[in-house]
Amino acid sequence: MTQRDATILVLGRFNDYALQRLSREFRVRTIERGDAALVEAGWAADVKGIASMWEVNAGLIDALPNLEIVGNFGVGYDAVDVKHASANNIMITNTPDVLTEEVADTAIGLLIDTVRELSQSQLYLREGRWAKEGAYPLSKLSLRDRKVGIFGLGRIGKAVARRIEAFGLPIAYHNRRKVADVSYEYYPSLPELAAAVDTLILVAPGGAETANAVNAQVLKALGPDGVLINVGRGTLVDETALAEALENGTIAAAGLDVFADEPHVSQALLDAPNTVLLPHIASASHKTRQAMADLVIDNLISWFDTGKALTPVPETAHVTSK
Repeated sequence: MTQRDATILVLGRFNDYALQRLSREFRVRTIERGDAALVEAGWAADVKGIASMWEVNAGLIDALPNLEIVGNFGVGYDAVDVKHASANNIMITNTPDVLTEEVADTAIGLLIDTVRELSQSQLYLREGRWAKEGAYPLSKLSLRDRKVGIFGLGRIGKAVARRIEAFGLPIAYHNRRKVADVSYEYYPSLPELAAAVDTLILVAPGGAETANAVNAQVLKALGPDGVLINVGRGTLVDETALAEALENGTIAAAGLDVFADEPHVSQALLDAPNTVLLPHIASASHKTRQAMADLVIDNLISWFDTGKALTPVPETAHVTSK
């Protein structure tokens, strides 16, 4: 197979499948992170596309004079300087839909684990404590009679809501604006939503608009029976306020798949017994990650073959091929 006349710069640790497929279609360069200092003058001008699991900032964009497209591995693209890319006629794509169901599954699993203490009870068994000490203590919490609030009723938020419906629980949500095709109760602010529910699931995107959206005020509104689940972005939560709320009983428990400074997790959250903490695995199955990689690569192929991207982000939908 003849490779296209374009070099794709791969940022971060793409899996072997993705690198092999990408290498069949394009020339490939790899660097460990999105850092302009790692770009070498000898090949910078050859790079026409980026496949990224990392930050793509203005400095990196400017270091690649012939860059046309950035394929972002994931739905959220807050790590990409979209404004700078748009101003420089650079297309940005993401990977919607292909990970929706997997992430929604994980959100429900995390919720059940957090409420019913499944991980803790398994550890109790494995440590031999069931035989030595008797039955595991009754879980303090239950899903029964809960009301669930969802912050971010996009594709994944709706998939989470469909699963919550199967539990027979009422659902409310907060978005920047009402969603036309749902009947769930809408609240115009996050504190109002938190006050109306006792289970808050975060599926909103990151970025400046949502940074620390879940703060001490929201946690207090959620209340002492409150459960917080985050499969969105770690930056959505003021982690200091969350650790304090967990320690002093402002809320009952939290299940987190994402953190503000990954892969580093604050010691206060690690020490909290009323947490379930996962290492950002919501979409991390072979099947889903392969589908995400394929969509990144299919976007690059479509761009260089037809001048059109398959899944452009809204901010660069106007960008035309060079």
